[in-house]
Amino acid sequence: MAKSTKTNPLLKLVLEMGPLVIFFGVNAKFGIYPGTAAFMVATVIALGASYALTRSIPIMPLVTAVFVIVFGGLTLYLEDDTFIKLKPTIVNLMFASILFIGLVTGRLFIKLIFEGAFQLVERGWILLTRAWIVFFLFLAVLNEVVWRNFPTDTWVSFKVFGVMPMTLLFSMALFPVIMRYTIPADSSEGDDKTDVDSNQV
Repeated sequence: MAKSTKTNPLLKLVLEMGPLVIFFGVNAKFGIYPGTAAFMVATVIALGASYALTRSIPIMPLVTAVFVIVFGGLTLYLEDDTFIKLKPTIVNLMFASILFIGLVTGRLFIKLIFEGAFQLVERGWILLTRAWIVFFLFLAVLNEVVWRNFPTDTWVSFKVFGVMPMTLLFSMALFPVIMRYTIPADSSEGDDKTDVDSNQV
């Protein structure tokens, strides 16, 4: 089996932002339906490029790509842009729900996303889970507010120039939590969890 390798952070950002930028550009010139088609194609290409470089596909980009294809396809087939506008709301609500279910059942799914990047004591994973649940809910509500109250071009601009910067800023704001609860290199998570109630939600 091919060994998974890490993607250069700058290249990773390009792969994540590329489809959105293409969506923005094509929508601005040709409209929402050609923009949606271009978004779908670019998303598949970005996912394929990510796999070719790392021999693995992160779960969140994979889930997002599936929803882009499904809701983008409905948008084009039914000629109704409501579907592509609803996609971020549904995806964010789904991520929030999965994290919440994991939190209350003692399965911290956020580890699957970030454990390769850093190691935390249980309390740290719990706090990160709570924070991302709130953030995903915030994005879902914000998406509903924008697409229901503003023109399509404004909504597309919000997706490209609003959501990604907010996500980056939110991630940076979590650095103090990550630093505080990182497991020391000469320690083990099992030792640190003695003072942590893993069932606390």
